[in-house]
Amino acid sequence: MSEAMTFPDDAADVAVTRLYLTHWPILVRLATALTHDASVAEEIVQEAFVALHRRWYLIAEPAAAQGYLRTSVINGARSAVRHRAVVERHLRPVPTPAVGPEESAIRATEHARLLAGLQRLPRRQREVLGLRYFADLSEQQIAVVLGISPGTVKSHAHRGLVALRSALTDLQAPTPS
Repeated sequence: MSEAMTFPDDAADVAVTRLYLTHWPILVRLATALTHDASVAEEIVQEAFVALHRRWYLIAEPAAAQGYLRTSVINGARSAVRHRAVVERHLRPVPTPAVGPEESAIRATEHARLLAGLQRLPRRQREVLGLRYFADLSEQQIAVVLGISPGTVKSHAHRGLVALRSALTDLQAPTPS
């Protein structure tokens, strides 16, 4: 049975922390330039640092760690770009119906009316309706997001829809001259 090599427990922590403080911004800029996505770039760099920390005991020369990180980031960025290309290739395009200028104008007017109606609602009703119909959340999810009970969500949704119908009717009615 071979004896395992022992290293100071904090050697990897200290070394990787120093590298992180020095090279994080540079590596994120590199990954962002390669992926054109800052959030993906940050994930790639984070994964590179985690992998370096995990394999620290395998690195013969600590000075080589910077090169290891750079190579890991470049490989991670290449992988992310390849993955994104595969996903995009297999996505089915959603057919968009051809819309004429008249229909576009009507939709824009209706959209403006809807937003004006929503602005007339109390804040909580506006939040519930927005999360339900624009963010497509369930009553339970809305309750968690807003920190209220599902019953309160139902109540605000019902009252909000009634008030919105009334507001839209008021906004549609011609003004007397």
